[in-house]
Amino acid sequence: MKNLKNKQIYFISTLVIFILANSCDTPSLKEIKDLEVPRMYIANFTQEDPLIDGQIDEVWDQAVYSEHYIDIEGKTTPLYPTQMKMLWNKEFLYILAKIEEPHVWGNLKQRDTVIFYNNDFEVFIDPDGDTHQYMELEINALNTAWDLFLERPYRNKVKVDNTWNIEGLKSAVSYQGTLNDPSDIDLGWTLEIALPWNALERGNPSGTIPVNQFWRMNFSRVNWQFDLVNNKYMRKKDDKGKYVPEFNWVWSPQGVINMHVPELWGYVFFSDGTLNDKSYPQDASLLQWMYTHYRKIHSRAKKGLPPHKIQSALFYGEKVRMEKFISNDTLYWKTKNPINKMTYQIREDGKLEIHSRP
Repeated sequence: MKNLKNKQIYFISTLVIFILANSCDTPSLKEIKDLEVPRMYIANFTQEDPLIDGQIDEVWDQAVYSEHYIDIEGKTTPLYPTQMKMLWNKEFLYILAKIEEPHVWGNLKQRDTVIFYNNDFEVFIDPDGDTHQYMELEINALNTAWDLFLERPYRNKVKVDNTWNIEGLKSAVSYQGTLNDPSDIDLGWTLEIALPWNALERGNPSGTIPVNQFWRMNFSRVNWQFDLVNNKYMRKKDDKGKYVPEFNWVWSPQGVINMHVPELWGYVFFSDGTLNDKSYPQDASLLQWMYTHYRKIHSRAKKGLPPHKIQSALFYGEKVRMEKFISNDTLYWKTKNPINKMTYQIREDGKLEIHSRP
């Protein structure tokens, strides 16, 4: 009888511990839908074509300016403000950049040279948001362009395709001051860009215009300190003859000094005006959470540290966890989205794949 009573007490104690442990587990988990996500911009549809001449005409009244750009790490306010606007129609994606700058200068005139050795404005486009097969465009104050295509981010030791061109690209610059004149103080320069949709099909193989859909994009401005050599602007050098590092000011902060982390780019929604709800994609915070762990995994492995331990979390109140698996000799990490019932997989090289849950 005594043994039976002890067993009953043990059973009840164990049950209570189990219930308490499980009842306390879920509330203690972090709710990842509340994570800070990249910035979002709504690009409006226009029936009119802005004249690409570097001037801000009335067509641009249909668009709102973005937030002011921030330092690439998201910590400090840049020396000089930058904002952009976007519009689109059935032929072009339009971008307007307003770049404040007291000294407007540039000396690179040949297309597809390394334009960021001058002060420049940069556009990054990953249509399907999988972090692979993305496009980059850089333009300086002389309206010299460098367009390039990347199969994968630089972290994968990829060679960029510098021969790729945005066929039909239109761009123009106007100056609020004088170009390459150190004797005065300028207000800045304005850049207009028209990107033909059909010229972006290498990164968007379906050729579909993203009506009421999101593309992952980001925008960057490179700004150098300068010296005057024979009354000409040159990038500033330190006492050892090395170039002083440039400033990188961006629309959506990267958290690191590296624009080639596509999972951190912002969201651009191409609105045709028929939808009132243009909120963030429902999976934005889930992807942030997954890629945060992915980067920690690779960082620790690169440093020879013990494996990163992935914790569980809550997503809209549902428990989620990132799991490792191997398929066809390829390593993946996956998480099941309890809201849309899809499986999100990050391949070992960072490529995002989304599959219907069986």
